[in-house]
Amino acid sequence: MHGPEHLTELLERGARAHPDRVALVFAGVERTHAELHDRAARIAANLAARGVRAGDRVALLLHNGLEFPETMLACHRLGACAVPINFRLTQSEIDYILADSGAVTLVDGPLPPGEEAPQAPVRASDPALLCYTSGTTGRPKGAVLTHANLVASTLSWIHEMGATPDDVWLSGQPLFHIGGINGMLPFLALGAKAVITPTTGFDPEAAVRLMERHAVTMCIFVPTQWDQVTAVPQRSRLRVAMWGAAPASRQTLEALARTYPGVDIVSAYGQTEMSGATTLLKGADSTRKMGSVGLPMRDVELRVVNEAMLDVGPDQIGEIVYRGPLVMHGYWNNPEATAEAFAGGWFHSGDLATRDEEGYLRLVDRKKDMIVSGGENIYPAEVERVLREHPGVTDVAVVGAPHPRWGETPVAFVVGAKVEGAELIEHCREHLASYKKPTAVHFVSELPRNAAGKVIKRELRSPQN
Repeated sequence: MHGPEHLTELLERGARAHPDRVALVFAGVERTHAELHDRAARIAANLAARGVRAGDRVALLLHNGLEFPETMLACHRLGACAVPINFRLTQSEIDYILADSGAVTLVDGPLPPGEEAPQAPVRASDPALLCYTSGTTGRPKGAVLTHANLVASTLSWIHEMGATPDDVWLSGQPLFHIGGINGMLPFLALGAKAVITPTTGFDPEAAVRLMERHAVTMCIFVPTQWDQVTAVPQRSRLRVAMWGAAPASRQTLEALARTYPGVDIVSAYGQTEMSGATTLLKGADSTRKMGSVGLPMRDVELRVVNEAMLDVGPDQIGEIVYRGPLVMHGYWNNPEATAEAFAGGWFHSGDLATRDEEGYLRLVDRKKDMIVSGGENIYPAEVERVLREHPGVTDVAVVGAPHPRWGETPVAFVVGAKVEGAELIEHCREHLASYKKPTAVHFVSELPRNAAGKVIKRELRSPQN
């Protein structure tokens, strides 16, 4: 049997196998697999009437709901490319993405279904998604993910997670984020059920009720969400509890194991340019290799290299570079950034990491977040890990601040109570080389995070802080 050429073909296989099974649930409304594809075909007719043609970009400014997957599949039916936009962005940020992508139309609400549009010819190399990275430095860049990328990442996910048509998925991630899309697609491909959660005001009690009502078996939340979910009394029957986007503390992992005895705790790490997840830490490794992000998924070729593109030795710090079918086509309309990202023939992740003797990956930090103080490299993630171990700290981020003598110095932003800054600095001095300790601690009520749950460090570096 030949592999599916494009995403619609892959997802329709699931629909043909289980047409009458529920595919999606949101706010009490259900869509079977047959209904989902029927609605996508009829929404495609509406888009075609708006002038959308094969190769066009269609911007999706939508909250989580049934409209998102229906409209995305409608785009693919026409051979168009969906451009998911984070609805939390400001108008000027949205305007930039609309202009940069050259989107022919913007969908910001439900579309009345039309007659029914036939499937346009689509090649594996055609763009399926244009996902703008969170833009932690400068303007966001549009990562072009092809149908081949999404088919490969979906099949890799199914293979690695052992997902079946009887599994039920629930995600705490927004659908405009690659993690939200990447998690939902395997279940549509299998003819299984995916439960969509609201994107506004995370409610752990409501999430647990959904998990119970739909007998959810596989679930992903960021660690701060898991802390809230595991605090709710429940009778959920999870077999897989996934987390990602930010480091999970030992307390979070212990709470997961306590709340769901026998659950497989899985850490997922990846990035937009890689069509979602690239490495997983699962099974017994989640405790044996705690702190690691695991091993590469199927179809992910990964190295850890120095500036000369040579592999570093075990436990040496280098940059993660990738090759394989999950790697994006390139950055939209940005040949310079694309050439830089693919220097040496591998995609440069911008993430620094080490690999142990067994090949397990341990993230050190983002390359651009590294602090150089008096000629010494300081990795904020290492300082954050030590600070997180202090009982008075509930959340923390460390950034570099200008220093007249050292060039840069680490500064900590802490969410916590009943603890003095001096005590935290002393705590770091006990567990780290002296030059790594923060020279200042600022207490804040919360850390600024993007939709993926990652701390927006540029906001902490701004002069008012």
